[in-house]
Amino acid sequence: MHSQAHDIGVPSLLETLRTGTRLLHVALEKRLPFFSGCLDADGYRRLLQAYYGFYAPMEKALYESGLIPDGFDCVLRAKTPTLVNDLHALGLDDNTLNALPRCADLPSFDTPAACLGALYVLEGATLGGQVLRREMALRLAIDADNGGAFLNVYGAETGRRWKDFLDYLDRQPLDTTAKRRAVIAACSTFNGFEQWLDSQEVLL
Repeated sequence: MHSQAHDIGVPSLLETLRTGTRLLHVALEKRLPFFSGCLDADGYRRLLQAYYGFYAPMEKALYESGLIPDGFDCVLRAKTPTLVNDLHALGLDDNTLNALPRCADLPSFDTPAACLGALYVLEGATLGGQVLRREMALRLAIDADNGGAFLNVYGAETGRRWKDFLDYLDRQPLDTTAKRRAVIAACSTFNGFEQWLDSQEVLL
């Protein structure tokens, strides 16, 4: 099937998403406390709990929407199980985990394009993991075995899985309206994530 993404002068879905979310991405990164001297072991645990409170309902709603275009492996790319393992390693039992607050104000995944926009944010968030993992290992002695696996959730596969995801995006035959919906969902995901982390008082 012919995709407008390959028409001359028409931005690809990836280009549209990058351009549409760039400012939100930069703004959120500036508020994340991973490189702050104030972040201690307790702060790290609270941060990961807040991540879980967003990722768990987000992935559930997204993966159960039935609208993600074929070709995306939800089991392979789910982040919530790794967060659960990390929180267990940090001392939380199942009862405590289940009692953690969870974000209820999620973006709307009512079209395949909206799903793609949200997935772009979640997959893109894996790219800086190796840098974060090294920082937490150096400062807090946290690694993949004691609460830091989520920071580098794909490990050595990060680069390849990102390329595979970009290829997946490139295969989607979205028109201009659908691309706009993808960007709106991606922006809503960035905004929702930042507002949630803010409400949990874990941002700078």
